[in-house]
Amino acid sequence: MTVVLVVNSGSSSLKYQLIDMRDERVLASGLIERIGEPTGAVVHKYGDDKTEQEAEITDHDYAFDIMMQNFEDFGPSMADAAPAVVGHRIVQGGRRFFGPTIIDQAIEQDIEELIPLAPLHNGPNLAGVRAARRVFADIPHVAVFDTAFHTTLSDAASYYALNREVAAKYRVRKYGAHGTSHKYVSETAAKFLDRPYEELRTVVLHIGNGASACAVDGGKSIETSMGMTPLEGLVMGTRTGDIDPAVLFHLHRKGGYTVEDLDKLLNKQSGLLGLTGTNDVRDVTARAAAGDALAELGLEVYVHRLRHYIGAYLVALQGADVIAWCGGVGENSVEVRKRALAGMEWLGVELDAQRNAEPNHGIREISTDSSRVRVLVVPTDEELEIARQSLQAAGTTAG
Repeated sequence: MTVVLVVNSGSSSLKYQLIDMRDERVLASGLIERIGEPTGAVVHKYGDDKTEQEAEITDHDYAFDIMMQNFEDFGPSMADAAPAVVGHRIVQGGRRFFGPTIIDQAIEQDIEELIPLAPLHNGPNLAGVRAARRVFADIPHVAVFDTAFHTTLSDAASYYALNREVAAKYRVRKYGAHGTSHKYVSETAAKFLDRPYEELRTVVLHIGNGASACAVDGGKSIETSMGMTPLEGLVMGTRTGDIDPAVLFHLHRKGGYTVEDLDKLLNKQSGLLGLTGTNDVRDVTARAAAGDALAELGLEVYVHRLRHYIGAYLVALQGADVIAWCGGVGENSVEVRKRALAGMEWLGVELDAQRNAEPNHGIREISTDSSRVRVLVVPTDEELEIARQSLQAAGTTAG
């Protein structure tokens, strides 16, 4: 059996999936939350069984011990489903990593040196790597970087108009994020349409609590909305997305906001939450439908920014063959998709109202038969993409 363990380690959480790559079937999955808090939450799924626990989880090392105990207690046993490779999600690879990379001590050091470019992500990612390498010391570990898919961006697309010496010294440029998802969704869309991936022009809209858009031309990212950090771009659940940088100077001078205050404000207290009081698009759309003016305004701001990026990427691609929606909102919000694509018939985008409204959790087409641009909903699977890339990098073949 060729099995890959996929690990996504956050600041206070650890997500994992055990995948049999012969048929790309998830054998087991789990989520360990509130690491470092007095009471943590543990969920483990195996087949049709779901086990939930509470425990104090002091650090990521202990979280891995809990994960291993869950495999032993609830299945599958590591004796029956031992992983051949461990794949790790790493958010920031800078301009050093262009694809999946076998992890050794030098690579760990590189990931650590990139922490300043993603302080909320790379540190916790690295904690997961080190915990996993302690537990699985005798098998390959592979880093799959969110930024790797975007290393094909041109200098024109990735440079900011910042003093070049300052930018070079502090490595300030657009790196993008969600690259693993954008790659998976654009490839899956091509397979679904039975079209050559290298010929397809795709706008991928990964819309969840975190959100980004990507223009994929023949399998290469040529534009993406997230920037040096995941804060730039679309309005998100709690993040502002694009904002005039001088707003920060104004808040500092007039309101006394510190750097830490501004970081918290823009990343955790803004976006839909800041506009409406909730970061849940379902609540916002329901309130807007009931006549709540504040929710309606928040939804309009949210969709306005989304339409701005869709239009920009249709220009960047010189027209698109596909618009693919993914992420929790992209896959499930009929209203957001309808509003975002309204009035785009002159661009060749014709949404079929009935198809858009039909509940369906698989990949599907929601455009009309006559639409020149095919509109799809493609459930993303970043864990599977990480497993595929990890297996490839480790030189292992399934079967």
